[in-house]
Amino acid sequence: MAGYVIDRDDYLRRLRLIEGQVRGIARMIDEDAYCIDVLTQVASVTSAMRSVGLGLLDGHLHHCVVDATTVDAVCGEKKIAEAVMAIERLLRA
Repeated sequence: MAGYVIDRDDYLRRLRLIEGQVRGIARMIDEDAYCIDVLTQVASVTSAMRSVGLGLLDGHLHHCVVDATTVDAVCGEKKIAEAVMAIERLLRA
């Protein structure tokens, strides 16, 4: 079971809101909105996506990684390495 299952509805709601924001940005560009206003909305979407990513990471660490480390040390180490790579990807984004 995925670590985000408990918060699935919240994540889906947040992603639908972000999807609406992205459509709004496309509409702003289509309507030749002021560049700074578009960039402000892009920053807002970027922040919202980062928040979703951090929430998913938190769930993964508290659920998947903890479970793996209690079951098998080797499996736990693999999950920790996987989490570190996910953190690196989030930091690069």
